[in-house]
Amino acid sequence: MTLLCRRMVGAFAALFLSTTMAQQAPAPVGPYKDFKGTINLDVRDSKPDWGPFTPKKAPSGAPNILFVLYDDTGLAAWSPYGGRINMPTLQKLADRGLTYTQWHTVALCSPTRATLLTGRNHTLNGMAAITEASNGFPGWAGRIPPQAATLAQVLQDNGYSTFWLGKNHNVPEQDVAEGGDRKTWPLGQGFERYYGFIGGETNQWYPDLVEDNRFIEPPYGPENGYHLSKDLADQAIKMIQNQQATSPTKPWFMFYNPGANHAPHHAPKEYIAKYKGKFDDGYEAYRTWVLARMIEKGVLPKGTKLTPINPLPQSQANPADAVRPWDTLNADEKKLFSHMAEVFAGLSEYTDVQTGRVVEYLEKTGQLENTVVLYAADNGTSGEGTPNGSVNENKFFNGYPDDLAENMKLMDQLGGPDTYNHFPTGWAVAFSTPFQMFKRYAQYSGGTADPLVISWPKGIKARGEMRDQYHHSVDIVPTLLDIVGLEMPKTYRGVEQFPLSGISMKYTFDAAPNAPTQKKRQFYSMLGTRGIWEDGWLAAAVHAPFTGKGNFDKDQWQLYHVDADRSESTDLAKQYPEKLAALQKAWDEEARINLALPVDDRTASEILLIERPSGEPVRDRYVYYPDTAPVPEGAAVSVRNRSYKILANVEITEADAGGVIFAHGSRFGGHALFIKDHKLYYVYNFLGIKPEQKFVSSEELKPGKYTLGMEFTRTGAGPHKESLGTMKLYVNDKVVAQGEMKTQPAKFTLSGDGLCVGYDSGDAVSGEYKTPGAFHGGSIQGVAITVEKASYEALELEARRAQLRQ
Repeated sequence: MTLLCRRMVGAFAALFLSTTMAQQAPAPVGPYKDFKGTINLDVRDSKPDWGPFTPKKAPSGAPNILFVLYDDTGLAAWSPYGGRINMPTLQKLADRGLTYTQWHTVALCSPTRATLLTGRNHTLNGMAAITEASNGFPGWAGRIPPQAATLAQVLQDNGYSTFWLGKNHNVPEQDVAEGGDRKTWPLGQGFERYYGFIGGETNQWYPDLVEDNRFIEPPYGPENGYHLSKDLADQAIKMIQNQQATSPTKPWFMFYNPGANHAPHHAPKEYIAKYKGKFDDGYEAYRTWVLARMIEKGVLPKGTKLTPINPLPQSQANPADAVRPWDTLNADEKKLFSHMAEVFAGLSEYTDVQTGRVVEYLEKTGQLENTVVLYAADNGTSGEGTPNGSVNENKFFNGYPDDLAENMKLMDQLGGPDTYNHFPTGWAVAFSTPFQMFKRYAQYSGGTADPLVISWPKGIKARGEMRDQYHHSVDIVPTLLDIVGLEMPKTYRGVEQFPLSGISMKYTFDAAPNAPTQKKRQFYSMLGTRGIWEDGWLAAAVHAPFTGKGNFDKDQWQLYHVDADRSESTDLAKQYPEKLAALQKAWDEEARINLALPVDDRTASEILLIERPSGEPVRDRYVYYPDTAPVPEGAAVSVRNRSYKILANVEITEADAGGVIFAHGSRFGGHALFIKDHKLYYVYNFLGIKPEQKFVSSEELKPGKYTLGMEFTRTGAGPHKESLGTMKLYVNDKVVAQGEMKTQPAKFTLSGDGLCVGYDSGDAVSGEYKTPGAFHGGSIQGVAITVEKASYEALELEARRAQLRQ
């Protein structure tokens, strides 16, 4: 073929191809299948369509949503409900909106929070209990499944900004780590910003903070006025401020979860002082006083009766949950217990005032009118302070008794950084008046009846009215979707969704205070306790949590006509056996539908020590390096109930070298290896009990390279399952101090003070130094913690070889 012919064929082919492309534009696929423009080779011959690339807008007029969720507060604590704790912000909201008198929750925090996030019953969310209690069954998985999309995800997909402030406690313990799976962290659950703490509780003065997806230290310390409640309010205002600066017409959803009123009860002194003497009459007198106030306000109907302070038969009761009658206490005990209530009240009001700053900001900026504000608590008041109260709540989780004499010594320091305090069970009953029991008890309203106030000036005409309809935390998501004008999708990200467990409460906005309840049934289950409400009747199985007894088939069921007997004071099981049988059958049905089986009532220490799967296999030897983020306890080496060794390769280059080599925990439970005044120290702080178990080297450390360490050899167990044994402190292969030592049977703390190398984050393990206690005057190659059986001497030789390879 000649050159001219080839050029003509090529030109013809090009013309044919261009014509074909113009007529047969490629069809968009995947996320662009709804593209309605025209695509040709030349952009000039193509037509754009912005539809698939334009973020979805929220429905016209959609309100902002601010959900304030306290911890551990029963119905009888706060002033809008008749209680003695002044809540000025909540009272203003109640005066502008509706106060609900029969709103219920799950009996623990993680499960309730899961229901508020998804609108499904707690066991459908895999949250049969707190995340640390996961046990390998679907309802107990400890992680929200993909079949339960969150409200935040739906709102985010429909034009909302989404923020989460404060407590989370919906992330599996093993994932609360820098290398953990982030899918269940707030940013993986539909929230665009997060600032708070991931675990179940935290020190209010030295919190374990996360910003978005990373661990951070608090911006300043308590000596400069820091308190978590203040910090959260600052951050909340800042987030809304920044969002409104660029998107003033875009609505937002903020899930605002202060650490109050969960232990530790930490509050500024001036707020504690406001309640001096206000609880001197005792918790039983408070119950009588507050019941009258609640009836007067219309929170409870006339004729409501008080229930006993110790309602469970002795064979079914958990001794740690008993209440000591006020008239059996001595003068010191009354003084201590009253002051513990004062501290709790101070924390509650202080946090309310800080929350008020957020509400005031919304009012000042004109946003409050179209903001739905929900203000609630997540379960009944906590009884985890045991009958005697505690200066260190972690004793409860370690199954270790409190000592009154020790508690009395710290009375003047309650609420401050030196204590991790929790009041006794008597106040848990009092602040859950008029009901039986408190947090963790799902069969009675003492564990589940909680305050809820809803204010929405633009959408609720009623002002300062009560609403008596029976509702539950699973009803919040349907309510908010109803308000916004959205539905929970049947399929989300390709996964078929569980149906919503609740109903919308929006009908109550315009209903009469005592209009009929539209909800028909609600089931309850928590740590062995069981209950079910249906059409105004409640069936309750008598069982105490954390007993480890089982025998659920032998539980005695009680029956209460809640519509006529709000406090659940009169058991009608014998009068209406057929009604009780029908409700028992209904509980069985709901338990199976909601993945609530099996039931688990094992002790706290048993549940918390379950070995759970992790992305990292359990091993005998762990190596940590300096200046990395704190390693949370759930992901760190466990030295509980075993022998262990700590070895650190350290080079001292300056004469004044010192600081923390290794630290894990806090002054309320933890251990640390450090250098002070040229000497090597190892401190094991056993549940904050003084004096600290302290071992100090007999010789000074001069500049040079060292392998420093300690070895604990477990020889047995004490009466409270604490490990007993001997401890040796080493400089190289030489023993420089030794003696007897005991270690905690369970965790150092639920607050998350993680394992650190080269410094100590948060609250210091030992009073011998102040945080961060950074190591200086030398360097740390690494720290190895081993729980293997190899001798310390063999491991020390191995460490020395590693040092020589530097």
